[in-house]
Amino acid sequence: MAGEETRTKTSTRIRTHGERTHEARTPESRTPTGPATRAWPIRLLMLGIVLTALNLRPAITSLGALLEEVRDGLGMSGSLAGLLTSVPPLCFAVFGVMAPRLARRFGPGAVVCAGMAAITAGLLIRPYTGSTAGFLAASALALMGIAVSNVLMPVIVKRWFPDRVGSMTGLYSMALALGTASAAAVTVPMTERLGGSWQTGLAVWAALAATAVLPWIPFVRDRGAGPPASTQESHARVDAPPLRITRSRTSWALAVYFGLQATGAYITMGWMAQIFRDAGVHAGTAGLLLAVTMVMGVPLAFVIPRLATRLPHQGPIVLALGACGLAGYAGLYLAPVAGSWAWALLLGVSNCSFPLALTMVGMRARTSTGVAQLSGFAQSTGYLISIPGPLLVGVLYQHSGGWGLPIALMAGLMIPQMAVGVLAGRDRTVEDEAAR
Repeated sequence: MAGEETRTKTSTRIRTHGERTHEARTPESRTPTGPATRAWPIRLLMLGIVLTALNLRPAITSLGALLEEVRDGLGMSGSLAGLLTSVPPLCFAVFGVMAPRLARRFGPGAVVCAGMAAITAGLLIRPYTGSTAGFLAASALALMGIAVSNVLMPVIVKRWFPDRVGSMTGLYSMALALGTASAAAVTVPMTERLGGSWQTGLAVWAALAATAVLPWIPFVRDRGAGPPASTQESHARVDAPPLRITRSRTSWALAVYFGLQATGAYITMGWMAQIFRDAGVHAGTAGLLLAVTMVMGVPLAFVIPRLATRLPHQGPIVLALGACGLAGYAGLYLAPVAGSWAWALLLGVSNCSFPLALTMVGMRARTSTGVAQLSGFAQSTGYLISIPGPLLVGVLYQHSGGWGLPIALMAGLMIPQMAVGVLAGRDRTVEDEAAR
């Protein structure tokens, strides 16, 4: 027993493709012997995570704030605009499933760095293509970068910060919500100050994406996602075969939960400002209301993951968030103008299902390898599930001439979301279920 304990606490050298070595330490032995050499990569990685998160939604919410101007400028119908709002989940499903494989081949740092570069290029190109097809293609390029980064963020957090999954997921989610809200709030007034051109208002967000490339450059040649969390996990990575993730009921529940919350989120980001504008709210105020919905995720995205990691079952949080969503949709239908700020707040709370889902991805697998597979499966499958939602809202809106049916659809989807969220929140791991 003494020998086993000694081996557990001893650092294990792991040789990488570049013949460099990294030390794998257990939580007991993770205190760095060289603070100066260990501190700067951690700080740079934290900066990269925050800047990456800030860039994962402006490509979408800035478009939502200017959707009417883009429709007029490109001659889009309501149904085609609905297709445009369905492009994000489609790209996340298609490209997200590639992320774990790309990370194994090139390293997570290189993939995220390339993802930030793709976002920069896509945001610069899309406003000036002059056609709907070109706009969609350039949007897909930016969304490809977002997709791979979406999947790899939980993996990087699990590998580099195994004892701080809740707090680091909260930091990442808070930055994501801040970027989402900022784009929704300032896109319209910034566009007006820059001359009123919607092309300029969309393209300016490429500057923020360009800054996010820089922190990842030192990690491009690192084929791993950081030092393994423990010696036990190091052996698990080498010896364990890939999980049969589809055998796990929890992975399916988490995938469906992810898909339904994404459906609600992308309907909200793509259409909520238009709902308020059609109800008689000024365009700038409608953008602010969307920003309020998004900004609610800033404090709650930090609190909810920390709370979730302290609970054995995350079902109560799932139900509380779902109830806020139902109340927000009811108010949006009954009194969209009179209670607009209240409904924006309630829907903002409901949209915090996203950081909860990310946290559960980190909690439902024991190793970073398991997290990588679960994250890729849950996000890709989930975003695939979410594709029809925004498109269906556009079709219902165009053919019914109002927002009654689309809002009813949004509220109806909240019920199964709450049900599968309770199942996904049970205290178990996908490794155990896949083995059975």
